Amino acid sequence: MDPRATVEAVWKLESARIVAALTRLVRDVGLAEDLAQDALLAALEEWPVNGTPPNPGGWLMLTAKHRAIDRLRRDDRLRANLAEIGRAAEQETGDDEFAAVLDDGAGIDDDVLRLIFIACHPVLSRESSVALTLRMIGGLTTAEIARAFLVPEPTIGQRISRAKRTLGDREIPFEVPPPAERAARLAAVLETIYLIFNEGYAATAGDDWMRPALAQEAVKIR
Repeated sequence: MDPRATVEAVWKLESARIVAALTRLVRDVGLAEDLAQDALLAALEEWPVNGTPPNPGGWLMLTAKHRAIDRLRRDDRLRANLAEIGRAAEQETGDDEFAAVLDDGAGIDDDVLRLIFIACHPVLSRESSVALTLRMIGGLTTAEIARAFLVPEPTIGQRISRAKRTLGDREIPFEVPPPAERAARLAAVLETIYLIFNEGYAATAGDDWMRPALAQEAVKIR
């Protein structure tokens, strides 16, 4: 397979888990997505030259965490998390540890679930929560989300940007809320999972009528 096509395929499968894991570490949704995008760009530059690594998803995860370490060293506000990220990165060196990054299913799934609940926090409007989650968990483009909402693309872009900024400014904790607080977010969470499944079952864009991996992701989250 063409290296660029491999990068894109792996990114579609693993981006949600990578962003979720980074959010747990840096406690900032917007920063986590930026770091994940940095890892994606690195893969697009390196894999065509050096070849696809044995564990592509693990490579992306580890590269993103290395980007996080570099960022934390430059940011006093986030430096408190540096030791935790450093220990995790050191434990994930080598091919065997690459596999462990992705094989720890329970931890990764928990991170994705936490990320959904963060994105569906009551400080955000329902529309913003769903749009943000579709972007980070579903991997949908801004154009695809706009079609799902039947609104202009710039409107969705603004909602997503404001949502990230709000979550960062409020320093929303990376956690599944206690049972007493879940009801306020559950409707948005379920709506988001449904829309992710719907996009996988009947894609709004692209050459394929269906996106099975996306539909499976929604079923797994459920």
